Parts: sequence; structure tokens; C-alpha cells
Amino acid sequence: MSYVEGFVVAVPAANKETFRKHAADAAPMFKEFGATRMVEAWGDDVPDGKLTDFKGAVKAKPDEVVVFSWFEYPDKAARDAANEKMMSDPRMKQMGANMPFDGQRMIFGGFAPIVEEGAGGKMGYADGFLVPVPAANKDAYRAMAAKAAGIFKEYGATRVVEAWGDDVPDGKVTDFKRAVAAQSGENVAFGWVEWPSKETRDKGNKAMMEDPEMKNMEMPFDGKRMIYGGFATLFDTAG
Repeated sequence: MSYVEGFVVAVPAANKETFRKHAADAAPMFKEFGATRMVEAWGDDVPDGKLTDFKGAVKAKPDEVVVFSWFEYPDKAARDAANEKMMSDPRMKQMGANMPFDGQRMIFGGFAPIVEEGAGGKMGYADGFLVPVPAANKDAYRAMAAKAAGIFKEYGATRVVEAWGDDVPDGKVTDFKRAVAAQSGENVAFGWVEWPSKETRDKGNKAMMEDPEMKNMEMPFDGKRMIYGGFATLFDTAG
């Protein structure tokens, strides 16, 4: 993988199965268009934040759940070609007219991976996060992320991906930049950690809280505006 299309959307809790079926029905088309993997993960452990959080990112209502998802492509050219095909395909237009969520509050964007550790595969749980990073700190962020990825894997994670904002549009209602209250000169990083199960994730995160390397790791960004949460796999073309 060398390019990611990331999404965050608010879905009415009552529409969970409809949303899963919507994703499953769309998956063959995205594969036809060039995506190598499609993941939809249902909000399970999504905390409220003091400044920013996933719920605020998509203006989630009390009866809605946050979904964190991504498409993987071989490269940016494949992603751009796929998006162009989607815009003209009548199947996509029909599917877009029957979305089981408010598409105006969905946030999306293209991201170029800067760290990818682990082969991944079948995934039971994911930690997803968005981070506002000063553009000047890109190399420092990459180095920190690579070091953290090794620790995540040590405690049971199967794959860690950090991707740098490359094609992140402004939205009318919501967007990735507003999600983390990005300031002038900052970029948005989109990342996730894949785990075989929630149990492994909970145990691993608890151990990392006590790991001196993690405690002493210097963050080249404002951690107060980072948003994160735990998501249960709802649909994954990898298995």
C-alpha cells in the first residue's frame, strides 16, 4: 500500500446493519475501481475530549455512532483514477442517493503513508486517531511514529500505519482540519493500529501506559488536540 483514503462518519445506531450491508454491497465496486482493501470500523470506545474528539469531528448526534474507515490503494494515481470513475458510475450515484447516514457530515481525504509496520491481515479491532502536526515537524513525527509502532507491535498489535495529509479538502460543514482544530502551518495525520481483538488491544494499551519508553516519548505536536478512539471491525475486505 502506498496511499490511503480516510473517512470518518456519523451513523445512526439503528442503521448499523443497514450501513454494514451498504459497505458490503459497495466493496466489489471499489475493488473494481482499484482499491486493494476497504475497512469500516464501528465506534466502540470513543471518549469525549476537552477540546476535540471524534464525535465533534462529525457533529455526531446522541443517537449516532462514529465510524472510522479507510480504503487502501497501490498509489495516489490509482486512488485518483478510482475517484474519477466513482463520480461517473451510475451505480455509485444510486448508492449515494440511499446512504444510511448524513453524507454532508462525513469527513474524508487522501493521505500518504509515512510509517507502515506489520503485515496486518484479519483484524478484530482498531485504534484510530487524527493528529494536528506542524508541517515543519514532519520528520520528527515520522521518527516518533516509527518508534511507537515498534512498541505497539511488542504489545500485540499486528499493524501500525501513519499517513500524512496530502489531499485534504475543506468542507462546508465538517472536515479533517476542523476535526483537530488545525492551525496555520499544521497538517493532519491519519493513523490506525490494528489488533487481533479488543482484549489484546485493552491489554496492550494498559501495558504501554506503564512503558517508560512511551512515557518519555516527546510528541512533536499538540497532544491536547489529537483525537482517538477504539473501533470494532464491522466490514473488512481483508477477512
